[in-house]
Amino acid sequence: MTPSDVTGSGVTVSNATASDVTGSGTTRPGAGEPFDETIHAPNRLRICAFLDATTSTEFSVLRDVLGVADSVLSKHVKVLQDAGYVDVEKPTGRGRVKTWLSLTPAGKTAYARHVAALRALIDPS
Repeated sequence: MTPSDVTGSGVTVSNATASDVTGSGTTRPGAGEPFDETIHAPNRLRICAFLDATTSTEFSVLRDVLGVADSVLSKHVKVLQDAGYVDVEKPTGRGRVKTWLSLTPAGKTAYARHVAALRALIDPS
């Protein structure tokens, strides 16, 4: 797509080069931090933001905070877990088994980089 493809559409096209794109589908919105497509989905971004502010949280608490169904949260947690960003624990003990979620060190790093990339989009200075 070139700037002439979107003339009059109100869309701004940046001049991306091959070095601005990594093999994972992650693009660099400038000279800043990498933009993480895995985290960027709205619910996954909210999951990471919530988990970044806590040591760990119980699945049902996060579900209620996000206002989504169990299946929706499970799907997004699985994507983040497969990427190595979220740790899922089901400690055994007395009573009902609860699922606990936390960001891994890699998840904390990826989330911080993604937030920096979003900030760079807003304030590229």
